[in-house]
Order: sequence, then structure tokens, then C-alpha cells
Amino acid sequence: MRSLTRSVAFLLLFAGSLRAHDPGLSTTQVLIKPDALVATVGFAPNDVRMLLPPAARPTSSTWTSSDLDAAAPCLRELAPRLLEIRGGAGALRWTEASVSLASGNSVLFRLECARPPASRLHLHSMVMDQLPPGHRDYVSVTDEHGKTLLEKLVGEKDADAAFDLPAPAGADAAPDGPDQRRPPTFWGFLSLGITHILTGYDHLLFLFGLLVVCRSFRSVVAIISCFTVAHSITLALATLGYVNIPSRVVEAMIAASICYVGIENLARRGAESRSRWALMFAFGLVHGFGFASVLRQLGVGSDGRGVAMPLFTFNLGVEIGQITIAAIALPIFWQLRKNPDFIRRGVPIDSGVIAAAGLCWFLERTVF
Repeated sequence: MRSLTRSVAFLLLFAGSLRAHDPGLSTTQVLIKPDALVATVGFAPNDVRMLLPPAARPTSSTWTSSDLDAAAPCLRELAPRLLEIRGGAGALRWTEASVSLASGNSVLFRLECARPPASRLHLHSMVMDQLPPGHRDYVSVTDEHGKTLLEKLVGEKDADAAFDLPAPAGADAAPDGPDQRRPPTFWGFLSLGITHILTGYDHLLFLFGLLVVCRSFRSVVAIISCFTVAHSITLALATLGYVNIPSRVVEAMIAASICYVGIENLARRGAESRSRWALMFAFGLVHGFGFASVLRQLGVGSDGRGVAMPLFTFNLGVEIGQITIAAIALPIFWQLRKNPDFIRRGVPIDSGVIAAAGLCWFLERTVF
């Protein structure tokens, strides 16, 4: 039993040592025009910093126009090396490249090349191995009529995607109207929500901190329900643009919530607080802003259209991920709690690791 306790503590420590809330999400949007292919690749400033030489990296995690201007020469040099598209005649050659700073503080690279003949094209994200483990890129390809040809979430181990490039529309072809455009796929956003939870290591640690002291199925349902309702509210408000809190503030608050849960577990010596459901509602509001950052990076809500399905499906994916983790962890914790040694020693060790990880993340996001 003691060895199992040490194993659980080690796993939590390992999770705490991984990169914080989201390993990173970038976007690659390819628009097929009648005579050209235009790719827009968007990164958060912190991710772009990792792709630049140390001397060219802005010091701030929130870039200004001056930061962009200072790094512009290196950014323009980097742009053609972000994405490769290959056809039957080999790699396409980017003829134009530019960089800009979006209103949401995302760095956007715009690449353009001549449209090749109809063929099967292969996309390869060329910088996945330079980004943190777990980084994902949401790839979407649309034709000149707005028809979706490809949607895929790629990562370091699967950085490729392929689609069939149709022949240019003839003069007699009737273009699809706005009502013919395909919305983003249900499964794409569902998968994104699940993946976000399974790779959001600080969120997992927060969840473990809640579950390790839960004694009954009823308390688990109450806590997860309150947390779900709360983060659904702020997820919707932030995605729709009604509330906007800087990501640095949100991430610091998330870290503080993890630290608090660990400290409360220690203070109560493994006993479950009767009012924890109310606290989880408050923390759920905070975590919802973190979830919303994923949808905002994908442009959901930016034009006021097509918001309901991404919101519902992404949130559903988040809940599936949470329930899956709870279904695996709870039987283990309940079995361990049958041994007094686990309550006396194991819970304090786990809670201490959780509090320490939360404190480290908080300091990282506020001081360092």
C-alpha cells in the first residue's frame, strides 16, 4: 500500500512538472482562391518567441506594435519555414509572406503562392518539434466558395494532413451561396475539448485535488456539476466577447485555485468540506475563461455566426474528458482511502504536491 501511495504522489509530481494549463494551440487556415493559395498561420506570442533566435525574442508575453516591429525581420524570415504544402510536382513555393499582430494579441503569418493544378496536396507543419510537447495546430482548408475541404487537429507526432484540391471553378459554375458553407465539424470541436482536458496538466492536477478527498458519489456529482455550470457560463461569455480578461490574469488565477485546493486539503487533514461545491462554482468561473481562450484562438465568435455548435460541442468534449478522468481516478482513491495510512500520509503528500505545483505556476505567471 505504501508503494502505491508513493506511486500516486510521484504521478502527481510528474504532472505538476509539466507545462502549465495548455501546452499551446496554433491555427492554420488555408483559403483556396481561383488563382492562389493563401495560408494564415496564427500563434500566441509566447509560442512565437520559442521559434525566434534568443536575441530577437521580445521580453513581454503580451506583444506591442513596437515588439512586432523589432522582431519583424526575423519573423518574415521565419514565415516561409512554418508550413510546407506539397503536390505532385513537389513543394509549393511561397511567393509572398507577411506578419501582423491581431487584436487578440495573436501573431499572424500570411503566406501566398500560385494555385497548382487539381491534385492531392499534403500539408506539413514544420515547427511542431520546436514547440512544447503537446502543442496542437488546428488546420482548416476552405475553397473559394467557403466549402470546408479539411479540418484536422495536428501535433508533433502527427504533423501532416492531406486534401484533394478541386479544379478551379469554370465560368459556368454556380458558386455556393453563404447557406451552402459547411460549419466546422461536430467531431472536430468535440475532439478539441477532450484533448484540451487530457493535455491541460494544471487542470488535471486541480481535478485530482478535488477527487482525492471526496468520500461519496453524491459529493462528486455536486462538485463536478457546480464546476461544469460555472465554467460553461464564463466560456460562453468570453467566447461571445461580453467579458474579456487578459490571459495572463486568467492563468494566474487558475494556478491560485490549484494552490488553494491543495492547502485546503492539508488544513482539513483529508476531510471533505461541506461547502466545497460553492467554492468549486467560483473556481469554475475562472477556469471557464481559460477554456474560452481555445475557441477565441480559432476565431469562434469573431463574426457573431456559428457560435452555438462550437460552444456546445467543445464544452461537451471538456465534460467527457473530466468524467473519464474521474471514472479512472475515483475508484483508485476510494480504494486507497480504506487504508488509514493513506489518509494520514498519502493525502497530505498528494495535497502538498498539488499546492506546491500551483504555487510554482502562480509565481511563473506573475513574477518570472
